[in-house]
Amino acid sequence: MPLFHYKAVRPSGEVVEGELEAADEAALVRQLQQDGLLPIRTGRAGGGLRGLFSRKGPRIGQEQVLHFTRELATLLGAGMTLDRALQILAELSDDEALAQMIAGIREKVQGGDTLSSALEAQGKTFGSLYISMVKAGEAGGVLHDVLERLADYLERSQELRESIRAALVYPIILLVVAGLSVVGLLVFVVPQFSQMFEDMGQALPLPTQIVVAVGNALRGYWWAILAGAFLLVAWLQSYFSRPGVKQQWDARLLRWPLLGDLIAKVETARFARTLATLLHNGLPLLAALNLVKDVIGNSVIAQSVEEATDSLKLGKGLADPLIEQQVLPPLALQMIKVGEESGNLEPMLNKVADVFDGEVRASVKRMLTLLEPALIVGLGIIVAGIIVSILMAVLSANQLAF
Repeated sequence: MPLFHYKAVRPSGEVVEGELEAADEAALVRQLQQDGLLPIRTGRAGGGLRGLFSRKGPRIGQEQVLHFTRELATLLGAGMTLDRALQILAELSDDEALAQMIAGIREKVQGGDTLSSALEAQGKTFGSLYISMVKAGEAGGVLHDVLERLADYLERSQELRESIRAALVYPIILLVVAGLSVVGLLVFVVPQFSQMFEDMGQALPLPTQIVVAVGNALRGYWWAILAGAFLLVAWLQSYFSRPGVKQQWDARLLRWPLLGDLIAKVETARFARTLATLLHNGLPLLAALNLVKDVIGNSVIAQSVEEATDSLKLGKGLADPLIEQQVLPPLALQMIKVGEESGNLEPMLNKVADVFDGEVRASVKRMLTLLEPALIVGLGIIVAGIIVSILMAVLSANQLAF
């Protein structure tokens, strides 16, 4: 049986850590519970989880926020006070930055602040949506339940991001290898032939001259090319961060074949999941929409949600203003309309999110099916062009010899 590493808490509040053999993580959790322990973290011994425990760095990422939320919900659900739960989490963390953050939150809570106020003081680590949900949980006396649902929401969002990243790993590796192969040909192979042709005193064909010039530029001015690339990236980031430019660019992206459809599906899943979570936590629809628009990455879709919010203030429903905007996919709009008319908006939003999570994965798979052969063909064309340019010079030299 595989060996698992765990961190757990005794009924007395003592933190314990160890390793056990179990069929799977579920069996490990049952064994720990039978031993009177409250499991907080479990994972394969020597695997990625151990690395997570000892992760170092000043930045608190979304994955760490997810684990903090889940573990805090678990401890509160076991009947521990907020102060004791935060103390245990600070002791559990081997990440210095995370431990300091939790200690800072605990200090503010001990000073009389609410948890939401203490989280808000941490800057951008916890977004406005997170803070608002915690406030709703505190107001309703259901902080544990809200944290559980918030952890579920963060986990679903992370799973979607990770599925997209994992799908892009192979094409990115292929693109990097292709780029390095082409650079290697231009920097190391082509100069050998160009030197030979120069010694022969032969005028090179135009395609060969172009290839040789590119190779010489890469060899002699690689530092300037890298510096120019960094400056270009910095300028593009600054340029596209302007509100007007970003909105125009986002509108163009939505019209692109394949990519526009994928962006719309990603944002639809995010919109539906976030709104459903907020409504489930007791936030009014108007307040929830004001938070949702800040979560959406595409400014065009965010603006359509903002306009729907304005229409809602005038007494209109949610679905009709969104249908008028025609930004979200028709299926999502019709499902939202049915949910609104039947009084089951929240469950229908969850269904919309589930449907479009699946659509995103399918769309990414279809795009990669087209992208991978396109990259291979593109690399083949570039390499063939370099080889043909060299052969043209060789054939030209042979003709002069005769």
